[in-house]
Amino acid sequence: MPRSRKPRHCSCPFPDTVERVFKPAGIPGRQLRHERIAHDELESLYLCDGLGLTQEEAGERMGVSRGTVQRLLVSARRKVALGLVEGVALCVEGAAPSPDAQTEL
Repeated sequence: MPRSRKPRHCSCPFPDTVERVFKPAGIPGRQLRHERIAHDELESLYLCDGLGLTQEEAGERMGVSRGTVQRLLVSARRKVALGLVEGVALCVEGAAPSPDAQTEL
């Protein structure tokens, strides 16, 4: 049985329930291949490439190890490269609610 997933702290401004799609202009979305990029992948990309933090610093902010940040970065960078070079639509998944977040009934 695999170990349970450690909660990841993400500060990207996407709401929990909204999915954003970034695609090439002028091509209908239904004609494009879609690639899902997870919220934590986007967060690691933003912290390391957008803010210039080291993987260690990004891991501390997200509450995960440097190795986890590295794996997230590799995946996110591959997906962004596909989007830019091959014209793949990038679908940013809504964030998973944090364990301490209050839910409304």
